Amino acid sequence: MKKLFTLFTVIVLSFSLVGCTGKTNNEPKDDKATETPGEANTGTSNDASKEAQSGEKAANNFTVKDIAVTYVKSPLNVPSIVERNKEFLSKGFSEYNLPVVYSDLTTGPEQTQALASGDIQFLNAVGATSVILSASNGADIKIISMYSRSPKAFVMFSKDDTIDSPKKLKGLTVAGPKGTILHELLISYLNTAGLSESDINFVSMDIPSSQAALLGGSVDVALAAGPTAYNMKKDGCHVVTDGTDLVDATIVVATSNDFYKKNPALVKRFLEVQKQTREYMDEHYDEIVNITAAETDLPTDAVKEMYDMYDFDMEIRDTDIASMKKTTQFMLDNGMIENDVDIGSLILDVK
Repeated sequence: MKKLFTLFTVIVLSFSLVGCTGKTNNEPKDDKATETPGEANTGTSNDASKEAQSGEKAANNFTVKDIAVTYVKSPLNVPSIVERNKEFLSKGFSEYNLPVVYSDLTTGPEQTQALASGDIQFLNAVGATSVILSASNGADIKIISMYSRSPKAFVMFSKDDTIDSPKKLKGLTVAGPKGTILHELLISYLNTAGLSESDINFVSMDIPSSQAALLGGSVDVALAAGPTAYNMKKDGCHVVTDGTDLVDATIVVATSNDFYKKNPALVKRFLEVQKQTREYMDEHYDEIVNITAAETDLPTDAVKEMYDMYDFDMEIRDTDIASMKKTTQFMLDNGMIENDVDIGSLILDVK
């Protein structure tokens, strides 16, 4: 069976552009890692400039020669798209003579491993599930702000519209990214009927590969989010469920405690730019919709529809902490982690 599945996975990649009803499906393009040179500081507050008398002098006090940040567009990470388009980070860190480097690492494990190795300084949109998993394994990782909350944006699909309950999943093959919010969605959905992951055949794949496997017929159910989920709905795929009442879909921004201790001004500056980006989004709705549509190859109407599913408030609320505690217990109960994680100590108080 495993050999057949491997063969099918290779074959079905050629179907990744075919919808559930045979239509062509346009997927958002992925960017490779690129470096954006620092520019003159035109987008940060006057208060921020007091932290350094000159860019060159300030840079000499830091432990890095550039600022490496993850650039994750999916599900619909409007703040990241807008920030890069407007070059807010590049302008913000130019005062310190530090160029900004964007990484194309998108999966939770890839991001947390890069942070642990020091290759990345900021995980700008990483699932709380991935952060908890990394912390449980003893990694140095800290949450510095919220990125988004979007339960409805995380969806489970099938081509068979008779799959309409958790019990119908028993014995089926489900594809999706392991250790993520989508993985949590799957297990939560199974748990509502007294089932567990052992009752299905779960295959770990990224979102595009999961979509291709479903459309090619090698899996019965696929987990998807963002533009991929939107396109799958439009192409006639059956929605088994979304994350409503199953997951809080908490996405956060993270760094390491070691990096913060050695470079507190840089972490503070990052948060200032994050706040600046959110304010720009609030004041320029039509523009940010157009920017996002161009970057994701989605129609503006689609961006508007999906945008309403997201809460991009960066403040860490009591409800967010409660949600992450719930997720931690969920992961313990389902064998996703072995060691408990104190969410309170996971949150970094940046001063």
